[in-house]
Amino acid sequence: MSVKIHEIISANAKNMRRSAIRDLLSVANRPEIISFAGGFPNPKTFPVEELKEIMAEVLEKESVSALQYGTTEGNDNLRDQLAAKYRELGLNITRKNILITTSSQQAIDLTSRIFLDPGDTVLCGLPSYLGALQSFWSYQAVPVGVKNEEDTPAIIEKLISEGRKPKFIYAIPDFQNPSGVTMNVAQRKALLETASKYDILIIEDSPYREIRFDGEEQPPIYSLDKENRVILLGTFSKTFVPGFRIGWVIAHEEVIERLVVAKQSSDLCTPTFNQAVAARYLAKGLFEKNLAKTVALYREKRDLMISCFEKYMPKGVTWTNPEGGLFLFVTLPEGFDTTELFNIAIKEDVTFVIGEAFHCDGSGKNTMRINFSYMENDKLEEGVKRLSRSIETLFKKYNWKTVS
Repeated sequence: MSVKIHEIISANAKNMRRSAIRDLLSVANRPEIISFAGGFPNPKTFPVEELKEIMAEVLEKESVSALQYGTTEGNDNLRDQLAAKYRELGLNITRKNILITTSSQQAIDLTSRIFLDPGDTVLCGLPSYLGALQSFWSYQAVPVGVKNEEDTPAIIEKLISEGRKPKFIYAIPDFQNPSGVTMNVAQRKALLETASKYDILIIEDSPYREIRFDGEEQPPIYSLDKENRVILLGTFSKTFVPGFRIGWVIAHEEVIERLVVAKQSSDLCTPTFNQAVAARYLAKGLFEKNLAKTVALYREKRDLMISCFEKYMPKGVTWTNPEGGLFLFVTLPEGFDTTELFNIAIKEDVTFVIGEAFHCDGSGKNTMRINFSYMENDKLEEGVKRLSRSIETLFKKYNWKTVS
């Protein structure tokens, strides 16, 4: 008799949900597919030649430590350099405020683990990053989405009146995934004031802030915080090498200590060789040099994507124009469903991520996320043509042009 796994798995496991993005990638791997689905950095940004030299240096000069287990907190040199970079942004921190994680996704998961109990409420954007929602759900928390234009204090007061005070507010203030929207300094201060008023933590997820094309750089929310209520998450996955899976948490030492204990039961330490390479890369000043090239490349691709949308998209379709990051967020007229559109688009050999996946309340059915960083320019334009044809097919199916 076979073991009935579904009867014995934990309540947490039963609450876990598959990633719509990862599932889509299996479809998008066909060579004929033009994929706007994944949040992939462009391979042209990978500093291959520099890494060859640095890896050789690490093996020659640091092999004993770089190939051995490391501390859970992370490489001291790397943490010192990160602390120095963030001090330039106004953060009063040292290495003791930094934990190196295996990607910022682990940072989200560890933070969820130490703060969330089953049934807890988390306030997040509507839409918001799917990987964060997956983590909240896996710990049986209940994410409550807030649109940009909504009154956050009023929502919090309603939740408190129902006995559902949020444990924390999850925010992506720079080039939000998936919307591409950036919070200005007034919005950041207002969010911090709200968190202070109701004594709530803020998780500031910031994987994209350095990929800015236009506009004025905004201060990290952490730099405005005087009460140790902000926890800042960062990563090299979008700005250096995604395959290294290096992320970090910046927080008060008491929070870092709790996260270290949680990480020890997860993976003991982030790969030490990768950290040693990253530390040397930063020390040589190569990060800023390569970042400038990355920003220039992605600005070009953002501009091309916008121009193609303006040229090919049927009337009734709108999209964001982000000042940085990797994504556009596209909205169809009310009543249309991008899940249905996806089934049409896949026949045109083009893919995207349905917007509903980023909405914790099941809304956003008429939206989708489009990545512009990965595809080469000729395929990017062809992909927009295919997507536009797919949308026109959907519109014609419901005779939308004649009834609108």
